Amino acid sequence: MLRALYSGISGLRSHQTMLDVTGNNIANVNTTAFKGSSVEFQDTLSQLVRNSTLPQDETGGSNPAQVGLGVQVASVSTNFAQGASQSTGVPTHLMIAGDGFFVVSSGAETAYTRNGAFKFDAQGRMVTSDGAFVQGWTAQNGAITPGAATGNITLPVGAVSPAAATTTARVTGNLPSNAAVGSELVRDVTVYDDEGTPDTLSLTFTRTAGGWTVATDGGATSNLTFADGALTGGGTLTAGPITIDMTALTGFAELSTVTVSGQNGRPAGTLQSYALSEDGSLVGTFSNGQTQVLARVALATFINPEGLEKTGSSQYRPTVNSGQPAIGEAGVDGMGSLISGALEMSNVDLSQEFTNLIVAQRGFQANARIITTSDEVLQELTNLKR
Repeated sequence: MLRALYSGISGLRSHQTMLDVTGNNIANVNTTAFKGSSVEFQDTLSQLVRNSTLPQDETGGSNPAQVGLGVQVASVSTNFAQGASQSTGVPTHLMIAGDGFFVVSSGAETAYTRNGAFKFDAQGRMVTSDGAFVQGWTAQNGAITPGAATGNITLPVGAVSPAAATTTARVTGNLPSNAAVGSELVRDVTVYDDEGTPDTLSLTFTRTAGGWTVATDGGATSNLTFADGALTGGGTLTAGPITIDMTALTGFAELSTVTVSGQNGRPAGTLQSYALSEDGSLVGTFSNGQTQVLARVALATFINPEGLEKTGSSQYRPTVNSGQPAIGEAGVDGMGSLISGALEMSNVDLSQEFTNLIVAQRGFQANARIITTSDEVLQELTNLKR
């Protein structure tokens, strides 16, 4: 049979593969974090018709004569170029800006994905759209343990921010230097004990001939002196376990702006809301005004991401040629950063895909012509004897 006939068949098969890959790219043009693929061809074995000859004194050498036997698909490569950002406003949606993959677990299998369309299920576990568990680290008392094993990320709906006793308070503002001797200013501040029980601490400022005297309702006192409006003495006051810092006070005329600007105690609080930060941290906001890291999303990188195997659902699994995953946090050791409230769009370029579609179609047609031409030659041979 004619070699051209089988070359044409191999061309049809190879260009059919190109059509299949291109069609799949176009079908996934709106798939979140989809990475397009491309087909690379290579020739098959060539039949040696005549060997090469060595140059002699009286004759020159000759090159080998070979006839190719067709084409085959060398590889189908995945393009991991960054896709565009699509803002969604959903707080649990994450986009990787740069290299890296999210780590997800389904049953006993661990997979990797660029699709960050996450949500929480009825048990507070962070999952993908098809129910795979997002992997990361759970915080202990607001801290992530470096190097710890990853696990399912769970939103602790009943989490409580512990109470803290007040140990320091800060007073700022101005005490009027022209106030009458004996005049008083009273400022109250809410303080807390170890169990978060609130109490009121009253500070009474009394004008004296030499400055001001501050006293607490518990009997602690301190004398404040000023020179040219600057505090020169009595900058701290101890009231039981609480140290009151007054070093920011001033003593200029006319202004009466003294206030208790803050204290470090708080009551216990319950979880009110949460948000995901750029390093993948799940940060909870509590009713007592505290914020605390609850968990952190893990990322993975591979030496050869093109060696990953697609498993469907926008997920990948490692192969012997991808290398083993390196697990880490966003923004560390080559891991990409995270964008909250956004998703990565498909990186398929429609103009390029439609061009590839035309090329594949014409290549298929040209190889079909080889087959029809070979058939006509064979028909001519069979008609030699009639």
